[in-house]
Amino acid sequence: MTVLYFAWLRERIGESEERVETSAATVADLVAELREREPRYALAFSDMRAVRVAVDQELADLAAPLAGAREVAFFPPMTGG
Repeated sequence: MTVLYFAWLRERIGESEERVETSAATVADLVAELREREPRYALAFSDMRAVRVAVDQELADLAAPLAGAREVAFFPPMTGG
């Protein structure tokens, strides 16, 4: 699947997107796998209260299933203005 990173997540991880082979059943499982990769991922995902997620361009939560998903995007909360 393709994993996209936006804003400060992209800066901390050092990539805007990557292909990930995963056995994760949920977004939370994917985050756990990514955190284990390297310290930069652990830092980026250290406070999930500051991270939003979309699965196939639909807002989702950490319990969202990944079966059949092609894309997961991580981004900070957005403010209006």
